[in-house]
Amino acid sequence: MERTLVEASKAVVVAVANQKGGVGKTTSAVNLGAALAMEEGRRVLLIDLDPQGNATSGLGVEVPRGQKSIFHVIVGGLPIIDVVAPTKFENLFIAPSNRDLADAELNLVPMMSRERRLAAALEDVVHDYDVIFLDCPPSLGLLTVNALAAADEVLIPVQCEYYALEGLTQLQQNIEQVRRSLNPLLDISGVILTMFDGRTKLSADVAANIRAYFKDKAYKTVIPRSVRLSEAPSYGEPIQTYDGSSSGAIAYRYAAKEFCRRHQKQE
Repeated sequence: MERTLVEASKAVVVAVANQKGGVGKTTSAVNLGAALAMEEGRRVLLIDLDPQGNATSGLGVEVPRGQKSIFHVIVGGLPIIDVVAPTKFENLFIAPSNRDLADAELNLVPMMSRERRLAAALEDVVHDYDVIFLDCPPSLGLLTVNALAAADEVLIPVQCEYYALEGLTQLQQNIEQVRRSLNPLLDISGVILTMFDGRTKLSADVAANIRAYFKDKAYKTVIPRSVRLSEAPSYGEPIQTYDGSSSGAIAYRYAAKEFCRRHQKQE
């Protein structure tokens, strides 16, 4: 069941997950978070759980190896408030990642409560934000399990390409396993279609299949395939500031409004 966005309440914690790479996880986490922060006035924390650190660099933040990062929170028990940094974008904050995180899986194996290290860390900041996005790595390892154990819900980006549904069954099984053993309230709250090309029948067919499979969990907003979306991270900016009139910026703006509607307080 989706959490509501209510002032002065706990943040809605959203794991952005799909074990397939290149489906738009980081693009969606960064740009949906930025649209919610800058255009919907939500206080947003983005937690970068990918050792590649693309969400971190995509917001213009650089954290060299050895400096405080989300690695030191999950593995070393450092309070997360010690690594959260403001970005240059209003209402948007980042818990950064770097290549140190590549060692996290191995370090976590012998630890007690290894699957709940992130959940425990978030308790210190969950009242400070409206939304917390967890940008997961393209795997179903311990970092993703930590995200699923800490999240209220899962948002799955799915690309509008031939193998779109490949691996989703396994992801759903992992979510169910985490629900049974670690986080009984976890649910898939949304599926967002990415890399949509309106000129091709394939994109339309894949979108129809995803909507038939996930029904109302599938967002009405689709994210187009866009050169400007691909360019923005290299400038350390979300699409909203890089090119606010582009099709990608408009799509994520609508996706943010849809996110808010889906989490509106029920009257």
